[in-house]
Amino acid sequence: MELNDGNLQTLTEFMRKTLDPDPSVRRPAEKFLESVEGNQNYPILLLTLLEKSQDNVIRVCAAVTFKNYIKRNWRIIEDEPNKISDPDRTTIKANIVNLMLSSPEQIQKQLSDAISIIGREDFPLKWPDLLTEMVTRFQSGDFHIINGVLRTAHSLFKRYRHEFKSNELWLEIKLVLDTFANPLTELFKATIELCQTHATDINALKILFSSLTLISKLFYSLNFQDLPEFFEDNMETWMSNFHNLLTLDNKLLQTDDEEEAGLLELLKSQICDNAALYAQKYDEEFQPYLPRFVTAIWNLLVSTGQEVKYDLLVSNAIQFLASVCERPHYKHLFEDQNTLTSICEKVIVPNMEFRSADEEAFEDNSEEYIRRDLEGSDIDTRRRAACDLVRGLCKFFEGPVTAIFSGYVNSMLGEYAKNPGVNWKHKDAAIYLVTSLASKAQTAKHGITQANELVNLTEFFVNHILTDLKSQNVNEFPVLKADAIKYVMIFRSQLPKEQLLQAVPLLVAHLQAESTVEHTYAAHALERLFTMRGPNNSTLITPAEMAPFTEQLLNNLFKALALPGSSENEYIMKAIMRSFSLLQEAIVSYIPTLIGQLTHKLLLVSKNPSKPHFNHYLFESLCLSIRITCKANTTTVGSFEEALFPVFTEILQNDVQEFVPYVFQVMSLLLEIHTSSIPNSYMALFPHLLQPVLWERTGNIPPLVRLLQAYLEKGGATIASSAADKIPGLLGVFQKLIASKANDHQGFYLMNSIIEHMPTESIVQYRKQIFILLFQRLQSSKTTKFIKSFMVFINLYGVKYGAIALQEIFDSIQPKMFGMVLEKIVIPEVQKVSGPVEKKICAVGITKILTECPAMIDTEYTKLWTPLLQALIGLFELPEDDSIPDDEHFIDIEDTPGYQTAFSQLAFAGKNEHDPIREVTSNPKILLAQSLHKLSTACPGRVPSMLSTSLNAEALQYLQGYLQAASVQLV
Repeated sequence: MELNDGNLQTLTEFMRKTLDPDPSVRRPAEKFLESVEGNQNYPILLLTLLEKSQDNVIRVCAAVTFKNYIKRNWRIIEDEPNKISDPDRTTIKANIVNLMLSSPEQIQKQLSDAISIIGREDFPLKWPDLLTEMVTRFQSGDFHIINGVLRTAHSLFKRYRHEFKSNELWLEIKLVLDTFANPLTELFKATIELCQTHATDINALKILFSSLTLISKLFYSLNFQDLPEFFEDNMETWMSNFHNLLTLDNKLLQTDDEEEAGLLELLKSQICDNAALYAQKYDEEFQPYLPRFVTAIWNLLVSTGQEVKYDLLVSNAIQFLASVCERPHYKHLFEDQNTLTSICEKVIVPNMEFRSADEEAFEDNSEEYIRRDLEGSDIDTRRRAACDLVRGLCKFFEGPVTAIFSGYVNSMLGEYAKNPGVNWKHKDAAIYLVTSLASKAQTAKHGITQANELVNLTEFFVNHILTDLKSQNVNEFPVLKADAIKYVMIFRSQLPKEQLLQAVPLLVAHLQAESTVEHTYAAHALERLFTMRGPNNSTLITPAEMAPFTEQLLNNLFKALALPGSSENEYIMKAIMRSFSLLQEAIVSYIPTLIGQLTHKLLLVSKNPSKPHFNHYLFESLCLSIRITCKANTTTVGSFEEALFPVFTEILQNDVQEFVPYVFQVMSLLLEIHTSSIPNSYMALFPHLLQPVLWERTGNIPPLVRLLQAYLEKGGATIASSAADKIPGLLGVFQKLIASKANDHQGFYLMNSIIEHMPTESIVQYRKQIFILLFQRLQSSKTTKFIKSFMVFINLYGVKYGAIALQEIFDSIQPKMFGMVLEKIVIPEVQKVSGPVEKKICAVGITKILTECPAMIDTEYTKLWTPLLQALIGLFELPEDDSIPDDEHFIDIEDTPGYQTAFSQLAFAGKNEHDPIREVTSNPKILLAQSLHKLSTACPGRVPSMLSTSLNAEALQYLQGYLQAASVQLV
C-alpha cells in the first residue's frame, strides 16, 4: 500500500464504518481492514492518520486499531511468516516515541501500550536506545511529555512484578536501573519541590500529583524482584518523602465526588503498597522506617471516612498492617490487649459494615459485586482487606482476637434479633466476621480447608444460617440470603454431609430468587457441592440422593437463565453442565425438551459472543447431552444432528471465530458415535474443511484434525470413491502442519488416520512424496517431538503395509536409507516414545522389521538386527527416556499472541483412546516371541547364533521370559 492521500481516504472511510452499530455495515469493514493489514506501509498509514486526521474520532480509532494490530502481529513466531515487514518495524520504532509524546492523552495512552508491547519483544536487544530516548525527555520540563514517558515506562516495567526470575530478566532490570533509577530519583525530588512551589495552583498540582503516582508505581515495579543497590543507598530520600506524602493533606486536592478516588488517594494508596512491599521483602533494611509508617498509616485509617472514593486507599492501608502483623519480629507492635482491641474496634469492624454503596452494587451492578465477592477480583474491597487483617492477627493472637470478636458477633446478632427489618445489616456483618475468623486456609476447589477450632461452624449454621435458607419468601432480605448461601459454599468441606443434603433443596429453591446475586450464588453453591468427592472417589452427593429434586433442579436452572440480568450467566450455565454430569442417565428423559432450549440459547449468543465462560459451559452441556443420551441409545444421534446442524451451519457461514473450534469438536463427537457409514450431510461439508483459510487460525487446528480423523475413520472408503479429488487437499493440510514445530504432531495424527483407514490403492501414488516431505523436515529441524511422532508413523506404516514395503519405500528414495533410519533414529531414539498405544505400535512395527523383512537377515542390514532387538527389549523394560536436548524448546499453542481464539478443549467432548492395532495383538511381548519362533523355524540356527554373539545378558534374560510366557522355543 502506497503512502498516498487516496489510501488514507480509503482507510478513513472503512474506519468510520467499523464504528457503525449495524453489523451488516460494520462486519465487512472489519473484514476489509483484516485483509489489508498484511500489506507493507499499512501500520505507517495508521500512524499518519492518527497524527494528521482532522477528525478526532478517526484519530482515536486509528490509535486503537494500531495498538491491536501491534498486539496481534509484532511477535515473530518460529515457522510462521513475519507479519510486519522489516522496513515498517524500523519506521515504527523510529517515530512512535515522539508521536506518543506529542499526542493528546487519549491517543497517548494507546501508543504507550503499543510501545510496551513492542518493548516486551524488542527491548533491550533490538531496541537499545528506547530508554535513553525516553529519559532525555525528563529534561523537557513539560509534564505532559514527562507523564507520557512515565506512563510508557510503567507499562513496560510492570511485568517485572510477575515474571519468574531468570538471568535475562536480571540483566534487563540491571540495564533499566543503570539508565533509569537516578533520573527517576532526581525527577521525584524535583516534582516534590514543584509541589511546594505550586501549592496553591490547583491545575499544576493535578499534573504533578499524577506524576508522583506514576513515579511511585515505577518504584514498586523496579523494587519488586529484589532490592536494588541504588534504591538501598537512596532509601532515605524515597522513604522520608513517601512518609511526608502520606501525612500530607492539601485542601485543593480534596474532591467532592464520593465515588471516584482523587489524586491524593491514588498516590497514598500506592505508597501504602510500596511500604507493604518493603515490610514483607526487605524488612531488615526497612526496619528503621517501619514504626513511623505504622503510625502514619494507622492515623490515616482512623481518620478516613466511609466514602467509596477511599476504598482503594483504606484496603491498601489495611493490607500494609496485615503484612506487618504476621511477621514474627513485628509481633511486639501488636501484643498489647488494648492495641488489639483498638484495631478490632477502629479498623476491622467499621470496614466490615455493609454500606449503602455496597447495597447499590448488590442491586444494580450485580456482576461487579459477584466478581469482587466471589472471585476475589483485583479490585480490593475494604471487607477483603479487613478479612486478611483478621487472618494475619490470628496467626499469633488467635485466642484474644477470637474472644474480642465473639463479643461483637453476639451483640450484632442481638441487635438484629430486636428488629430484623431495620437491623439486618448487623447480621450481615456478624456472618462476615465469623467467616473471616473461621477461615485459615482456602482453595477454590475445596472452599475453606482449615478452620479456627475456636469457632463452632456447625452450631452457627444451624442457629443462624439455616433459618435464612428455610424462610418461605426467597425474595426477602436478599443480602442475608446470599450470605447464607455463601456460608454453605465456603464451609462445604467443614459441614457434615447431612447438613449439605439438607441445604440442597433449599438452594434449588433460591435459584428462583429475583436478586441476581442471590440466584447466582445458589447456582454456584450447587455446582461446588456437586464436585465434592466422597469415599472411594465417587461424588459426595449421589444421583440417587438427588432423585427427589432432579426435576425441580433442572427446571429452576433453566428458568433462572430467563431472569432479568442472567440470560448469559456463566455460574448458572456451569451449574447446568455440572448437574448433567452428576445425574448422568437420570437426565435422559428431560433432554428432548432441554436440548431445544440449549440450541435456542446457542443461536442467540452466536449473534454476538461476549461471555467466553458462559459459551464454553454451554458447549460442554451440549456435549454431555449428546454423550449421555447416545450412550443409552446410539440411534438418537440423528435427532441431535437435526437440532444442532441449522445453528452450526449459521455459525460456520457467518464465521463466528469464537465458536468455530467448538462446533468442530461437537461435530467430531457426533460423527464418532455413528456406527455405519458416513452420512451425506457430513460429506457435503468435507471439501470446506480443507480450505486453507480455516487452517490459518491456530485455535482451529486441533479440533479440525480430530474432525478429519473422524471422517477418515467412518468414511475412508467413501472419501476414496466419491471425493478422490479431495485427497491432494487432505495431503496439503498434512504438509502445512508438518512444517510447523508447534503443530507437526497434529499432522502425524492426520497421516496416521490416512494410513489406517484409507484404501491402499487410493494413496499409493502419494506415498513416496509423503516420506520425502518428512525427510526434508528431519533435515531442516529435528525436534524430540517430531522424532517421537515420526517413529510411531513409520512403525504404523510397517504394521499396515508390511515390513518389506517399509524397507522398499525408504530404499527407493535413496539407496541404504532404510539402514540409516534404523541406525540413526529408531535404535537410539525409540526409548523416547511415550504413551501406551504409541509404544505398542512401535513394538509391533519393530517386531515385523526383525522377523518379516528378509533384507534384515541377508544383507548389510544384518548388523543392525541385534541392536534393533536390544532397543525393542529396552522399550519394553527400561524407563521412558524423557530427556530433551538443552537447546530445544517447544512453542506452546497458547503462546501464539493476538486475539485469535486459542483452542479451548471441551472436557466432555473428549476423544476415546484409539488403538489402531488392537486386532494384531494385545500383548506385544508374546507377539515378539511368537514371531521370533516363526523366523527361527524358517531359517534354523540363524536366530540363536545372532542372539548369542551380541545381545547383552540382561536383555537375553528378558527375552527368555517372553519365550516361556508364549510357550515357544527358538531353533
